[in-house]
Amino acid sequence: MPHRRILRLTGKDTDSFLQGLITNDVQRLSNGLVYAALLTPQGKYLADFFLKRDGESVLLDVADELADGLVKRLTMYKLRADVTIEATDLNLQRGSGPAPDGALPDPRHPDLGWRAYSAAPEGDDGTDWDAIRVQHCIPESGIELTPDSYVLESGFEALNGLDFKKGCYVGQEVTARMKHKTELRKGLRVVEITGNAPVGTEIQSGGKPAGVLFTQSGGKAIAYLRLDRASAEMQAGNATLHLPD
Repeated sequence: MPHRRILRLTGKDTDSFLQGLITNDVQRLSNGLVYAALLTPQGKYLADFFLKRDGESVLLDVADELADGLVKRLTMYKLRADVTIEATDLNLQRGSGPAPDGALPDPRHPDLGWRAYSAAPEGDDGTDWDAIRVQHCIPESGIELTPDSYVLESGFEALNGLDFKKGCYVGQEVTARMKHKTELRKGLRVVEITGNAPVGTEIQSGGKPAGVLFTQSGGKAIAYLRLDRASAEMQAGNATLHLPD
């Protein structure tokens, strides 16, 4: 399980501060975990994370490799807002079996089980998370989700990571335009795969670039595809790909 860092945001402006920045509605914190992202003003992905209400503060669960950059960006936006961002000694525990006390359902998909935060060591119950992610086309920080990603192409709407009814946030204009004024021409899709190839291998269709291959499990894979070039048979290195019937 990739290492996660758990941050704490405190201060009377925490909710309004987050509400003006992230892709989801902070009011949903009253219902459990909230999955969201921070985007660039151009609508590109910077980081995805989970938020949890914890008394008067908000916990933020983010991939370790994204944490420093996220804190730097949040601090830049903070200005005079009454918000403090600090590290915690909490760790993530997760699983797909019976949930312990204090655990909350992963909001992205029911098959992703539960997430909990405590001082206990980081860990999980041995669930094959990659198999679940591939089955349901769920992207992962630093693999399918990169600085070139747009969250709509990455399936954030189906993952409960976007709210189109909330107010403005950073990157909202581009995201809304992609939603309402254009038909997506690229995006993550589950493909059937014969053979295997490294993550990041270019996908070819009819001799033309058609996308990039990512996580693979059980004869399937997540691929980022140019939908106009996604043909009946594609190649990625020595692997052969097909869109499911």
